[in-house]
Amino acid sequence: MKNGKAPDPAVIHPIPGYDNEIYIKPTIQNPNIIVGDFSYIADADFESHVTHHYPWIGDKLIIGKFCQIAAGVEFVMNGANHQMNAVTTFPFYTLEGWDMALPAMENLPLKGDTVIGNDVWIGQHATILPGAHIGDGAIIGANSVVGSDVEPYTIVAGDPARLLRRRFDAELTALLLRFKWWEKSIEEINALIPLLTCSDLERVREELKARL
Repeated sequence: MKNGKAPDPAVIHPIPGYDNEIYIKPTIQNPNIIVGDFSYIADADFESHVTHHYPWIGDKLIIGKFCQIAAGVEFVMNGANHQMNAVTTFPFYTLEGWDMALPAMENLPLKGDTVIGNDVWIGQHATILPGAHIGDGAIIGANSVVGSDVEPYTIVAGDPARLLRRRFDAELTALLLRFKWWEKSIEEINALIPLLTCSDLERVREELKARL
């Protein structure tokens, strides 16, 4: 417990006196954006980073717990996609005065929900495209464009984002995915901090084995 205060996921500003970093969950107004406890963005507003998110499409942005989202990150939702199986891609149906109803959903190149796992670090000015699924513990490099799925505990970067390396070997990755530290209570996580921040990965491996 720091400064006599326990971590509180309902607090908007977790750094006293600093407004440009917020816990996202307590600020969300859009029912199609679902964010877990303690995920934060380096900004004073989150929903402005979610673009083309139109209610008539119904796609969801789902973000897990303890994610770290840098300044300038953009989540592009399915409303950015235009009909591509016709002569024109112009979206008459979205604009006032044009005599066109909403196309059938099967005529729009919809990619489904965008899903970000837990403990994901998204670097500055990265762009997450519609339908991307990013696994637990992944790291997204700054200025990357993520248009396909990212495996857990991998590091990707570039435009389009490509695998740079895996953070850990297969055994340690599997242990972490089983352990799911982000699902534990605040008290348990506080007690786990020395393990979660330990750079001796062999010690971490053995302790996880003992706990599972």
